[in-house]
Amino acid sequence: MEKKVILLTGASSGIGFQTAQMLAAQGHVVYGAARSVDKMEPLKAYGVKPLRLDVTDEASIGEVVETVIRSEGRIDVLVNNAGYGSYGAVEDVPIEEARRQFDVNIFGLAAITQKVLPYMRAQHRGTIVNVSSMGGRFTTYFGAWYHATKYALEAFSDALRMEVKPFGLRVAIIEPGGIKTPWGGIAADHLEESSKGGAYEQQARRAANGLRKHYSGPLMSHPRKIARAISRAVNARRPRTRYVSGFGARPFFLVHAVLPTRWFDFLMRHLY
Repeated sequence: MEKKVILLTGASSGIGFQTAQMLAAQGHVVYGAARSVDKMEPLKAYGVKPLRLDVTDEASIGEVVETVIRSEGRIDVLVNNAGYGSYGAVEDVPIEEARRQFDVNIFGLAAITQKVLPYMRAQHRGTIVNVSSMGGRFTTYFGAWYHATKYALEAFSDALRMEVKPFGLRVAIIEPGGIKTPWGGIAADHLEESSKGGAYEQQARRAANGLRKHYSGPLMSHPRKIARAISRAVNARRPRTRYVSGFGARPFFLVHAVLPTRWFDFLMRHLY
């Protein structure tokens, strides 16, 4: 297997942690980046090199990219995994929180991609792997802002793929299904907090409880399943444009494609 220099964001937990561990075990040079450097300490045993990164801070992004270039002279793969889920009714979620959701899930991702692209173009080779979601192709109850960022990421990735192809660069999208990570609990907490005292409080509480039960249940896929999909994209000479993996992703795509819109709305409102 060709040894590659990989920069991976969101490496402190869940999918990012498992992916960093897996890619390092394969012999790649892996730089794991996240705000919580302490949480990446166990990854050092696998050879992962932790870096502190705040994807909403341009100076932090520049420092991380320059550190990798100074040490290795190149970046072969960028895995954009950093992100979070913020749920809540459109009427309830402050616009400041909506902006933060876009800052982390889209604008931060775009900023680090912009920093890496000149080096990849000079090499005339490189792969960018963007971790989206099955939620980038359909929308769930109370998830307007989260899904807006993931729909945007799908479009962003498609456009980017066309732009960089003449330079020998590849872009792959990972679309995880239900994964056993803290994501569901974080989304549920945001949903309950945003709805307190408002018109949607009762429905939001039920949906939040359902999210917690759903994401702590036995059906969720282990993050390693998504790490394997990312690994396939990283190691492929010609990666696929999309990798669908994890609980429920393919069935939900099918149901979304065949059901009338209002029927699918009903399903999403009652899913949890």
